[in-house]
Amino acid sequence: MKKFLILNLILILALSLSSCRRSVPFKYVEGKVNVVATTTMIGDLLSEIGKEHVSVTTVMNVGVDPHSFIPRPSVTRAISKADLVVTNGLNLEAKMGKVLHVLDDKLLELGSFVPEESLIKDENGEIDPHFWFDVNLWTIAAEALTNRLILMDEENELDYLNNFNKYKEKLILLDEYIKEEVLLIEEEKRVLITAHDAFSYFGKAYGFNVLSIQGISTESEASAKDIKDLANLIVDNNVKAIYLESSIPETTIKSLIDAVKVMGHNVIIGGTLYSDSLGEEGSGAENYLDMVRHNIDTIIGGLK
Repeated sequence: MKKFLILNLILILALSLSSCRRSVPFKYVEGKVNVVATTTMIGDLLSEIGKEHVSVTTVMNVGVDPHSFIPRPSVTRAISKADLVVTNGLNLEAKMGKVLHVLDDKLLELGSFVPEESLIKDENGEIDPHFWFDVNLWTIAAEALTNRLILMDEENELDYLNNFNKYKEKLILLDEYIKEEVLLIEEEKRVLITAHDAFSYFGKAYGFNVLSIQGISTESEASAKDIKDLANLIVDNNVKAIYLESSIPETTIKSLIDAVKVMGHNVIIGGTLYSDSLGEEGSGAENYLDMVRHNIDTIIGGLK
């Protein structure tokens, strides 16, 4: 009997965990612009600009890695029924290519509005899709989204413009806050080391030397040489802290810490940053504004 009860409990727990990973079911709401967003950041942006005039379904849950996200049939159905599908683009949602490829006039790729001269590329010419960590580039994306919603729903143009202007003011204040906080760290100590290369736009915008174990995509693999080279850099530059990412396993970061210890240097985990996803409820990073503020506070706190 006990074994039976234990097995039942395990089954219930497994089903519960499975259901937690599912995105919110799509439901078409008459009288609103029905939008499917890929990432949590985009879903949040849609809610800020669209408010009561849009119905938003975000297909990636909190903590999901967009680089490796494979859409289920329910996601494909939601995309087919939506009035508008908003993606990051720039190959962030790499494994959604087949699903998104068939879309035409109802697809909006926010990354396509980033000016060419602002795009960051790696040594292989691959475009870095994580542009949202430059607040000014996220403002450009917000304006592009606003214009698209107005085009689809002219009746509520003034509301969309008003929402955008209010949000833009908050983004300006956020950008100023980041710049003020960065001044608390001496220039030579502005070294940010993370699990994967998600913060290059942040580094370029706010004056950090950003280094990572993995490349732009979490699908890339870190070699023993990559970890050793980064460990040498940490020791040579007397780096105090390195950072976890909420959507990336801790394994590679722990390997790096071990490599540094072997060399006689101690480095701490400065905290967890949110990179490819917003935070869960109660994390203090549930929306874009709070996520970016959390990240800069965590970075500065670890490097002081």
